[in-house]
Amino acid sequence: MIEKIVSRNIGAERVKPGEIVTVNVDRVMIHDIFIPFVAEKFEEMGFTKLWDPDKVVLIYDHMVPASTVDDIRHFKIGDAFAKKHGMKHVHRSDGICHQLMTECGYAKPGDIVFGTDSHTTTYGCVGCFSSGIGYTEMASILGTGELWIRVPETIKVVINGKLPDNVTSKDVILRLIGDLGADGATYKALEFSGTAVDDMTVASRMTMSNMAIEAGAKAALFAPDEKTAEYSNVELSDVDWIYGDEDAAYCRTITYQAEDLIPVTACPSQVDKIRDVKEVAGTKLDQVFIGSCTNGRLEDLKAAAEILDGKKVADYVKLIVTPASRKIYKEAADAGYLKILAKAGAIITQPGCGLCCGRAGGILTDGERVLATNNRNFLGRMGTSKVEIYLASPKTAAASAIAGEITEA
Repeated sequence: MIEKIVSRNIGAERVKPGEIVTVNVDRVMIHDIFIPFVAEKFEEMGFTKLWDPDKVVLIYDHMVPASTVDDIRHFKIGDAFAKKHGMKHVHRSDGICHQLMTECGYAKPGDIVFGTDSHTTTYGCVGCFSSGIGYTEMASILGTGELWIRVPETIKVVINGKLPDNVTSKDVILRLIGDLGADGATYKALEFSGTAVDDMTVASRMTMSNMAIEAGAKAALFAPDEKTAEYSNVELSDVDWIYGDEDAAYCRTITYQAEDLIPVTACPSQVDKIRDVKEVAGTKLDQVFIGSCTNGRLEDLKAAAEILDGKKVADYVKLIVTPASRKIYKEAADAGYLKILAKAGAIITQPGCGLCCGRAGGILTDGERVLATNNRNFLGRMGTSKVEIYLASPKTAAASAIAGEITEA
């Protein structure tokens, strides 16, 4: 799939893994943390105008609401840069960048998109080649509209069958990361297929493409289908060329039977330190977090609400819920999910990155333990370096919030 997208982009009959090519960028995303550095580097390089202001998206999500005085500097520099260069696509507290990029239609099937965040791989859920870059590369794209890449090799991941009721796509991607290791897919593309993948919603696929970077992947792609076309507001006939051919050459193929998969968790403090939830059941918790660009979507909040309906969060446990965007927040409110969660004792925050990136909204301290639905459990990620972070699905998180300890849904 990635070879098809790249070759079509540059007008070549075909490209091969290892080739270095210069691609034409369809869209870029810059978030609030990096905008000052991008702006500075852009001017340092001698550029005076953007290659195409309509293809640049600026999103304030990591630093909102501001938690330090210096955060305001980022907002002022970002606003000044956007005004100076005629940028119209600026989102202030509308949600997490990776949610907004597909939700607002900025990243479409077949596009090549880069962002100043490692989890830019998320947009592969709709068949888009998307990847994270640094601020120097971003500045060069802003001035030229181009970037050189090395065409990645591809690992094919096939998941057939039907997932058990208490197993979600989060469990699937955690299992894969555990099997690959944190560097097992470095600078490779992951390509997902199989009957279980066909059954997944776009939201479930987003969870998997989002976390592909935790195995080092350059991209993580799903072939567009009817669900993709409806979500991305495109005609399927225009994007049905994005799929892996039967005779495509893969560097490795990994196959799973969905019925064999069970709920798992990433244990402190490595994302590839995967254990069955049953193995760590009974581990006491101080906090549970449901949200982030990994699992803050409507189906995640619905799954948590169904488990928490009529129940109460355990005493002395904080349950923090953060929808991934304003749109999802409203949809969850309209559907009654937020009311159920609040009644159960959840603290519901505004959409944003917040706790996941250790900025605000529930930072933990020495000796505390959290079970979270986000994508990283590194030391110091959600508080001090003496905080223990477990990663799991929204279903496992909701059940664990009730129990006050890690447990299966």
